[in-house]
Amino acid sequence: METNGLDVIGDAERKGRPAQLFWPWFGSNVSVLGLSYGSFALGFGIGFWQALAAGIAGIVFSFLLCGFIAVAGKRGSAPTMVLSRAAFGVRGNKLPSAVSWVLTVGWETVLVILATLATSTVFDRLGWGGGTSTKLAALIVVSALTVLTGVVGFDLIMRMQSAITLVTAALTVVYIALVADEIHWETAGSLPVGSAQEVVGALVFLMTGFGLGWVNAAADYARYLPRRTSGAAVAGWTTLGASAAPVVLLVFGLLLAGSSPELGEAIAADPVGALTTLLPTWFLVPFALVAVLGLVGGAVLDIYSSGLALLALGVRVPRWAAAALDGLLMVLGTVYIVFFSEDFLGSFMGFLTTLGVPVAAWCGIMLADVALRSRPYDDADLFSPSGRYGDVRWLPAAVLCAATAAGWGLVTNSAAGWLSWQGYLLGPLGLGGTSGPWASANLGVLSALASAFAVTLVCHRCRVKEQEAAPASPAGSVSDARTTPGPATVAGTAGD
Repeated sequence: METNGLDVIGDAERKGRPAQLFWPWFGSNVSVLGLSYGSFALGFGIGFWQALAAGIAGIVFSFLLCGFIAVAGKRGSAPTMVLSRAAFGVRGNKLPSAVSWVLTVGWETVLVILATLATSTVFDRLGWGGGTSTKLAALIVVSALTVLTGVVGFDLIMRMQSAITLVTAALTVVYIALVADEIHWETAGSLPVGSAQEVVGALVFLMTGFGLGWVNAAADYARYLPRRTSGAAVAGWTTLGASAAPVVLLVFGLLLAGSSPELGEAIAADPVGALTTLLPTWFLVPFALVAVLGLVGGAVLDIYSSGLALLALGVRVPRWAAAALDGLLMVLGTVYIVFFSEDFLGSFMGFLTTLGVPVAAWCGIMLADVALRSRPYDDADLFSPSGRYGDVRWLPAAVLCAATAAGWGLVTNSAAGWLSWQGYLLGPLGLGGTSGPWASANLGVLSALASAFAVTLVCHRCRVKEQEAAPASPAGSVSDARTTPGPATVAGTAGD
């Protein structure tokens, strides 16, 4: 079991090559859920070629952001939400840590929900019963596998993701071959063209559904690499591993959904299970395997990172206990959606859009902070409020709040009634209000990312220069910090 929590990884434990980052990122994104995103994109009312352009751009660009933030992991050898302290201050970073924790717990819950629903659909088609008992059994198995792997930690995750990658990639290729005759190129290619605003809306949705859902955990797996590792290689292998499978799956998903409006409607209710309607009976069990493994691969990375985010909030428990606690919340959320809620897609889109805004704002701040730095982080000062990174940095906190407030005013989600308060700036800015042409564009995500990056890049430059000019902390101060009562003991309690 991994004993490291928020600890800075010591030189003796740093290992591997940047190419090894390909496996966890590919394994966590080779899920057949990528096929369903084709239906989601066309749901914005755009044509096939528009959806294809928006999809490729959204996937690759959003995972490139993950690649840039992963560079901070090899520089600082600490979790993403610890490295974020360099920008926000040691205790000021609790604000983005809270957002990160909610996002990762939400994502792991979504993936377990999809795995449970997919298993139920497969069993129902096989005549084995797909009711409450089947859903409950699937929930128990999927949750146990996810939580156990997250609790054990890094080494098991890396091994498991390699296996998941090989199995799911092979079975996904078989799935594509079996349903290829369901594609009607003329039907898909003749879909009506949508407006520019609808294309932007699809682009933003795909960004939040893919890379922006991972940016707050992007450095968690690069932190074990030696610090001499090439930053370009870290960014490149992260981006390639994460985006390769989603791009291929999205293209095929667009062709399937564009060829059958009925399939698109079914995917809205059961995004993964609906894909079984095209399969011969003999492949249903292998499909259930590839679906569950692909979704579990993503959920495992999320539960690992959500535990680290919980520790970064100041919760003083071992890392494995934090992962177990998040697993409990994941199970409770899954039970509610699977057994009591009737609108999965509406809740899902509302979740992505709402949390996508503050995460995009944090991402902009973090990207600017990483870009401004030329030296490794000071290990000890990441855990000391009196160190160079400070206690609370009010400028980044204010930028995060302001960019989020403005961003929420520029997004809407008609499928989720509890988000009807959003979009309050669309009218005053002359964008047509919450029912106008820009309502579905969800510009708030892009504006939060761009504005937070620009303001931080301009206003944070002098602060970063001061931090990097400060003398290095005395050797051994990190280990001392772990055993000293007070805020710095967060690192120690996480690993003990």
